[in-house]
Amino acid sequence: MNSQSFSNTKVFKVLKNKVNTGSNPKFTGVAVPVFSLNTKNNFGVGEFLDLKQLADWCEKVGMKMIQILPINDTRTDDSWDNSYPYKAISTKALHPIYLNLDKLGTLQDENDRVYFENQRIILKAKDYVDYPEVMKVKDIYFKKIFKQDWEITKDTEDFQTFFKENKDWLIPYAVFCSQQPTANSQQQEFHYFLQYHLDKQLKEAVDYLHERGIALKGDIPIGIGRHSVEAYTNPELFNLDCQAGAPPDVFATEGQNWGFPTYNWNAMANDNYQWWRDRLTQMSRYFDAYRIDHILGFFRIWEIPQEHTQGIMGHFSPAISYQLSAVSHQLSASYERLTKPYIRGHFLHEYFGEFTEEVRENYLNETSFSYFELKEEFNTQRKITDFFVNRRQTTDDSHKDEKIKNGLIALCAEVLFVEDKNCGLHPRIALQFTHSYNELEDYQKDNINRLYDEYFYHRNETLWKEEALKKLPKIIESSDMLVCGEDLGMVPACVKDVMQQLNILSLEVQRMPKNPCDTFVNPKENPYLSVDTTSTHDMSTIRGWWEENGEVTNRFYREMLGHHEGAPYFAEPWVCKEIIEQHLKSSSMWVIIPIQDYIAMDGDFRWDATQREQINIPANSRHHWCYKMHQSLESLNERQDFNDMIYKMIKSSGR
Repeated sequence: MNSQSFSNTKVFKVLKNKVNTGSNPKFTGVAVPVFSLNTKNNFGVGEFLDLKQLADWCEKVGMKMIQILPINDTRTDDSWDNSYPYKAISTKALHPIYLNLDKLGTLQDENDRVYFENQRIILKAKDYVDYPEVMKVKDIYFKKIFKQDWEITKDTEDFQTFFKENKDWLIPYAVFCSQQPTANSQQQEFHYFLQYHLDKQLKEAVDYLHERGIALKGDIPIGIGRHSVEAYTNPELFNLDCQAGAPPDVFATEGQNWGFPTYNWNAMANDNYQWWRDRLTQMSRYFDAYRIDHILGFFRIWEIPQEHTQGIMGHFSPAISYQLSAVSHQLSASYERLTKPYIRGHFLHEYFGEFTEEVRENYLNETSFSYFELKEEFNTQRKITDFFVNRRQTTDDSHKDEKIKNGLIALCAEVLFVEDKNCGLHPRIALQFTHSYNELEDYQKDNINRLYDEYFYHRNETLWKEEALKKLPKIIESSDMLVCGEDLGMVPACVKDVMQQLNILSLEVQRMPKNPCDTFVNPKENPYLSVDTTSTHDMSTIRGWWEENGEVTNRFYREMLGHHEGAPYFAEPWVCKEIIEQHLKSSSMWVIIPIQDYIAMDGDFRWDATQREQINIPANSRHHWCYKMHQSLESLNERQDFNDMIYKMIKSSGR
């Protein structure tokens, strides 16, 4: 197989259906969010056309794939909240922030041109992506160029073709964005105009990649925004009274609440999952391969009741729940003891410290001696959160309020089981760390541990496998794109078998081994049908991780890199090089490494602000997606010695 032609769709189709026999070609790529790309001429944020310069670099060093984060529109307004790329308002519309303004058109007014050139200088000077300011400036430009050029654009054959091919989703999207009742209003035409140019620019970039034998890998988020076109036009396909998230893991000890509605899979099955198939067909306009974000969601999703805010209060859906009568009998405990917050006076100080008496008086009712319940107006995490959001506007005592709020939210989680909307009971994950559990009798602990292990590791395996095999084959067959799955976190045993059966590439991260008994995994032990990486966007980079825990770093230095002396405190360039060389020798079909980790091998070129290279912090729902490459792509392309080093590393690895 000629690797030079790998970006050809036919090659991807072959690999998609490949059985691991005979010669197995291997390839290398780079992972980088489009918004982080830094060029001399953009507006402080990466743009689709910047991918061309990244492709030039990939060609120099021998890489065959660029992997990006989701690029769909996420705007409900232009605040920081909407920088989150996994909360799309449309699964098909592209985000206008990625438009190159020069390519979009030249403004006729000279004063306007001077103004925007000054804004370009200001935004480019920032060492992070200032999402609100970039969107504010670009939106002004969009409106001016639309007013100037729309009448000419709309009558072109190129636009008419685009509109005809995409009107099924484009019209509802424009209606949703403009909140106008008619399909031909100027407000809606504005969105047609932007999406047309986004499509043109992205396809221009993709064509450029393909000419150089480089593939583009997209990212398909598992969820959609609660306030989105799809939820607006097809509410029957979603459980809008529920929230999707993830159970506790290394990223977030309290679990994650993404706020997305969960899918009504029964409704989706009625038309053979057409919504999903249309979604992938649209993305195949641009992508050669795609990453299924949180592929575990096709097996089961972590569902959180609307009244709670913490992921830890969720449960798996679908899942075979327990019945109250059986659980109550086995544990000799009442419904209230099993499902209501267990609150005792002797541990209140642990949560509230000096504010304990105030909490007892204002937020709790004493039901009997030293036993308490939350007052009705504070008896859910949602009520508590909303109360303190409103209270913030009337008080300056933020320290006290934060401590009380967090303590009350923690008390809500002092339960042994969570209840689903059908009155089924599910063991609260990590219940062993609650006061409620610790104050059970020993026999009760033994019985609940047995129920817990059965639920999380045995009871639902067959159900979850059946669920995945109902959905995934029909969905992935809708395109010829190569399919990769993000199978990290609390992974059911059946996931591996299903992904192998369907030839879906797994994700292998050295410091997140699939075997819970391992601390690290040797990349040479990876399955061939996999993507190997050093870090993900949810993790610290090599350098960031190296400084987090000296004991772990030293163990990695000895066991994985084969050194006998103590590890250096910092991940020196030669250390990063050894790590990447190890990954390039992986057994995986693909090694796709974040741009930050590649650049970490150059001591003069890498950024001093190590911790700011992490793209996302999953435990922080208010984290801003603002990482920008410290170096421009122009300077990266000119760094000959560095590029030669990477080329030789890739070539010598046989990739």
